[in-house]
Amino acid sequence: MRDAYFDQLDSIVDDLVAMTHEVQTAVSRSTSALLTADAEKAERVISDDADVDAAREKIEARCFELLALQQPVASDLRMIVATLRMVADLERMGDLSVHVAKVARLRVPELAIPGELVPTIERMAAVAERMVGQAAGIIAERDVEGARALEESDEEMDQLRRSSFRVMLADDWAHGVEPAVDIALLGRYYERIADHAVSLARRVVYLVTGETVTADLG
Repeated sequence: MRDAYFDQLDSIVDDLVAMTHEVQTAVSRSTSALLTADAEKAERVISDDADVDAAREKIEARCFELLALQQPVASDLRMIVATLRMVADLERMGDLSVHVAKVARLRVPELAIPGELVPTIERMAAVAERMVGQAAGIIAERDVEGARALEESDEEMDQLRRSSFRVMLADDWAHGVEPAVDIALLGRYYERIADHAVSLARRVVYLVTGETVTADLG
């Protein structure tokens, strides 16, 4: 019976890692739709979000079943509590990818991003996607040091967002209000994806050490 219990715990972690990779794919596809004004890709991200929601429901159901039937304690209980919080982060990251896809779809056949800001948005998207991928590895390996290191990528994201605002607020901004609003929203979406990736990493620190991290992981 205990072997089956531990197999269930391991299976939940596997599902959590798989869900993280699903979200990473959503971030990648929504960015591709944004940078190519591809309505079909945008629609796929929007429709596939139901799979992310279903993954959350499946993992939550298995966690609640273990809580009810096995009454886990200590590190096992921490794992289930951390997982329930992580799936909420992941679902929100999927929602943010949908928001990016909807901006792309709204502006088709035009690009939503003025040319001078394309490199900044590309970099923000790359950082966000990389952070989600790193979070998957951190969860799979229970990598506390990797979790602490993830903060550095989040700092880069913050710098990129500030850079985008400097461009939009400059005297020579010639694209009007609507593109500025799009850029402000997109920057916020990618920044929040990064924030949720950091939150995932902090859950792993809690899982491994029992330490609740609410500020700097360093």
